[in-house]
Amino acid sequence: MDAYRYVICDVFTDTALTGNPLAVFTDARGIPEARLQQLARELNLSESVFVYPPAAGGDARIRIFTPAHELPFAGHPVLGTAIVLGEARSREGIRLETGRGPVPVQLTRVPGRPTFGWMSQPVPSVAPLADAPTLLAALGVAGSVLPVEVYDNGIRHAYVALETEDEVARLTPDMSVLRRRFGDNGVNCFAGGGSRWKTRMFAPGHGVVEDPATGSAAGPLAVHLLRHGRLASGEEIRITQGVEIGRPSTLHARVTASGGGVERVEVGGAAVIVGGGEFALF
Repeated sequence: MDAYRYVICDVFTDTALTGNPLAVFTDARGIPEARLQQLARELNLSESVFVYPPAAGGDARIRIFTPAHELPFAGHPVLGTAIVLGEARSREGIRLETGRGPVPVQLTRVPGRPTFGWMSQPVPSVAPLADAPTLLAALGVAGSVLPVEVYDNGIRHAYVALETEDEVARLTPDMSVLRRRFGDNGVNCFAGGGSRWKTRMFAPGHGVVEDPATGSAAGPLAVHLLRHGRLASGEEIRITQGVEIGRPSTLHARVTASGGGVERVEVGGAAVIVGGGEFALF
């Protein structure tokens, strides 16, 4: 019998049973390759992480799986894994090796309070979305306040800006169209102003109808706002997500730019370890 142990944590929240849940298999060395996707599908969370010894000078190497496939990078898995490993190792910083390179996470550990972390994400590329009218029709909206663009930091995210947060809350997208026509993209709809923003993210093509908190989308959202004059370099924004599906989450993001180019993308949040388990498989 093989035993595969994992930890469950709720990410981008300081309250248990909210935020985005994550499974972290803290020692995946004995798990056969064929089991990885099966285990992620069995848990059926947005993502599950498998931790291995480092191969390129980091503290650990990780592999990230949705219920449908493996990802080179994702936000809440990186932050959650860093906090789980930081707690276990009493560390103030963790450097994780991902499919998009090393991602450092700086942790703030205070006794009696959930750990907060800031991760430095890959700087995303950006391009116009080729079929924006079809996407807008699938979302049931007339248009986007800002250009509809796709950012890629290891996951492709499309962004649609709406006038009000109520419009975001009322969305009822046609998931079949999103899956068929935009399956490679997370579709992010957002509204807000100043330092406070609300977003929802739909990714049926990744096996996730609606995500409670999307760290890989929070950084590019800040880049999008910066590029279109809604945010200043170094200014921190607070993003609310997951309310409509009963998993309220809070994400923080900031972007540093100079000379017209983005230099640094950071996303932060807290995580709470809520439990764990073991798969016992013959």
